[in-house]
Amino acid sequence: MGDVAGVSKVDFGMLAALHKWPSLANQRRPDRDSYQVSEGTLDECISAFMEKPAATRHLYEIHTAAQPPLVTDILSPEHVIELSRLREYL
Repeated sequence: MGDVAGVSKVDFGMLAALHKWPSLANQRRPDRDSYQVSEGTLDECISAFMEKPAATRHLYEIHTAAQPPLVTDILSPEHVIELSRLREYL
């Protein structure tokens, strides 16, 4: 299969960490820093994120080494969901 929008260049084996933001009433607390809840490969962190209830995913992000143009050093929930969809094409 050919390169799908650069996805084949993403190293899903790269070290990554899943972080969670402290929350109040299911909203991020901007006065607090996120904290690490798990560590593993980018693939493992994406899977752990996708296992979280959809209603709480906005409280999570993944920290990893940047892999331009598709992977930034901090992946937002929307970005993680998109990468999860794209990895199916590999």
